[in-house]
Amino acid sequence: MLSKRLYINILIRVILIVILSVLLGFLIFRESSVRLSVICSVLILIQTINLIIFLNRTNRNIRFFFESVKNDDSNLSFSLDKKSGNLKELHRSMNNVNQQIQNLKIENKQQEQFFQKILELLATAIITYDPKGFIHHVNSAAKKLLSVDTLTHISQLERLDKKLFATVRAIKPNEKHLVAVSTKHGEINLLLKSTSSGSGSEELTILSVQDIKNELDEKELDAWMKLIRVLMHEIMNSITPITSLSESLQKIYRSDTRPKNHEEITDSNIEVTLRGLEAIREQGKGLMHFVESFRKLSIIPKPEMKLFWISQLFERVDALVAPFGINENTKIIFETQSPDYELYADENQVSQVLINLIKNAAEANVENPECSIRIRAGVTNDNTPEICVSDNGPGIKEENLENIFVPFFTTREKGSGIGLSLSRQMMGMHGGSLTVRSVPGKETTFCMRFRNRH
Repeated sequence: MLSKRLYINILIRVILIVILSVLLGFLIFRESSVRLSVICSVLILIQTINLIIFLNRTNRNIRFFFESVKNDDSNLSFSLDKKSGNLKELHRSMNNVNQQIQNLKIENKQQEQFFQKILELLATAIITYDPKGFIHHVNSAAKKLLSVDTLTHISQLERLDKKLFATVRAIKPNEKHLVAVSTKHGEINLLLKSTSSGSGSEELTILSVQDIKNELDEKELDAWMKLIRVLMHEIMNSITPITSLSESLQKIYRSDTRPKNHEEITDSNIEVTLRGLEAIREQGKGLMHFVESFRKLSIIPKPEMKLFWISQLFERVDALVAPFGINENTKIIFETQSPDYELYADENQVSQVLINLIKNAAEANVENPECSIRIRAGVTNDNTPEICVSDNGPGIKEENLENIFVPFFTTREKGSGIGLSLSRQMMGMHGGSLTVRSVPGKETTFCMRFRNRH
């Protein structure tokens, strides 16, 4: 409505000026009355000045309005008194827009206060800061966790802990970092997660900080409890038969409270004794083997890191798994994302882990006539190097998934239960991880992920 009125008003003035200009030209051309020519000229001048004044006044009001919006000044109001219809409509429209802006500002302020209250109620520490490092918000959980009363710039974190400051300064959106920080309450392990909002100078980094020391302690305690239960089970299984057999043999050579004479000992007693001692010896060997396995598990050499070609590693592993008696129907397929793909790790330990995973996959597929084991090397979406071993076998039961990495846990009759635990420890010493996912009756995949050098 407003733009239409302005358009008509300007159009009428322009048409009037054009008509007067044509009339003036006609009078001059016909050499008519000089008086009429002067009158036309004066009218043209008046209309032109009037149009300029009208446009300037309109533009000035619009400029004032936009400057107030730019300067975030929503208190500017345009008078509706003693104004012509067009200007009154213009002022009314700008006042309406101004009122809407005020309402939006109030609504945004209320939402901001609402989100700030939510942040304050969160148990997770949250810090938001701009590209220059100025902190826009830090909630109570963050202040309590870091033992500070106020934070205005991330550089202040350097006074708390230099490692924490270096990590925060270097962290990028969608990254995670674990850092140990010393506070007046002791050392804490902080997990930092970063994301961003906005862009350019308006971009804000949202940093969540979690103390996971208690969680790590609980997981460590849980792992020790599982290990102790397994150790007690294995030791009791070995010791109980030895104790029972020793008591039985003792009864052969004792009569009530006195030892038997050699005349009382028969050939049958000697034969039973020899069989018993043989059983004790075998049981002792089994216990010694168990202790040796535990020793291997607890003493792993430090990885000797170097660059090597994945293709050469695969050739080596392919040759080493052949003697394990893998079913001739089993297909072992090696794949790489790139023929010149290199990995920075301990080649011997990586090949040891790979051989163990392939051997496990083959043993799980003994009854699978169409077994296929696929070993794939490449990088993940976040550029993390990984090697995955997949098979199309029976999979792993859900109740066993959380225990397969526990030392000495095994579902196979002749399994030692240390292979996967040893493999995970080796990957941990590489700064990486060994994970598993399984769909029963379809497939199982173990993934070795390595720390990115870049």
